[in-house]
Amino acid sequence: MKEIYTLADLKDWEKTTRNVDPPIRLGVLGDPVEHSLSPKMQNAALKQSKIDMQYARFHILPNEFPEALNLVRELHFVGVNLTVPHKIAALDQVDDVDPDARRIGAVNTISFDGKRARGFNTDGRGFSRAIRDEFSVDLRDLRVLVLGAGGAGRAIAMQCAKENCERLAIANRNFAKAKQLADELREFFAGPKVFGPVPRLQAIAWEEGAIRFQIANIDLIVNATPLGLNQSDPPAIPARLLAPHVMIYDTLYAQGRTPLTAAAIEAGARAANGLSMLLYQGAFSFAIWFEREAPIEVMKKALDL
Repeated sequence: MKEIYTLADLKDWEKTTRNVDPPIRLGVLGDPVEHSLSPKMQNAALKQSKIDMQYARFHILPNEFPEALNLVRELHFVGVNLTVPHKIAALDQVDDVDPDARRIGAVNTISFDGKRARGFNTDGRGFSRAIRDEFSVDLRDLRVLVLGAGGAGRAIAMQCAKENCERLAIANRNFAKAKQLADELREFFAGPKVFGPVPRLQAIAWEEGAIRFQIANIDLIVNATPLGLNQSDPPAIPARLLAPHVMIYDTLYAQGRTPLTAAAIEAGARAANGLSMLLYQGAFSFAIWFEREAPIEVMKKALDL
């Protein structure tokens, strides 16, 4: 099996995979995709479950996505995961969209039912399980600051709202985008729960003064931006703002610490990177494809968690 497949491979699939056994019937489509750890955990899960197929990476450019999706459908794939930049484009390419995915505005899991493609989003639920795993606390008991209002940020903010978290603040480089997301979630925060100096739901400017003011009224900070992927990136949040009482969850994942989690631990805070979210997203995808529980412990082991 190749490390990465392309649209050209899909067009000549029979020849490309004639020596591949068991057959590839699942995969992740993205640009870039070489960093994805999904094959590692999904192939471990398939083997453990005695399901005779494999999961692979597909490097698909944005303009290639509609054709690639049609090809995997025609090739009788069971399903695919989607990563950047295909999650939003997929909304218009599938036949049915799960209400959660529709509301988030992004699809990260597709299941094929015959020729019909059904779109789901497992980001929010994956995040919720990861927080419980990493910090032994439920979202409903937390005051949360989400950095970023894009695809992952939307899914995470919506999950916090659905689980009736104590408080939710959203920061985004483009303040209007943060405000729009907060307005969409306002219905979830209509009832009184916390009485204090700050609103239960708030969009804030992404600037040091505004974030500093929030820290005293926040339990969990979530980085839902790509900041930290490159060594040259500025920190998602200045290290001097980190405090021991604040938990940090960085949705970026790496074997080891991300720059943000390293700074948080140095500041005496508890911190975790996005591997646990990847694990549970993947487990929920597996359950959608095969209508059975995923073997979590085996997947965990494959990710060295």
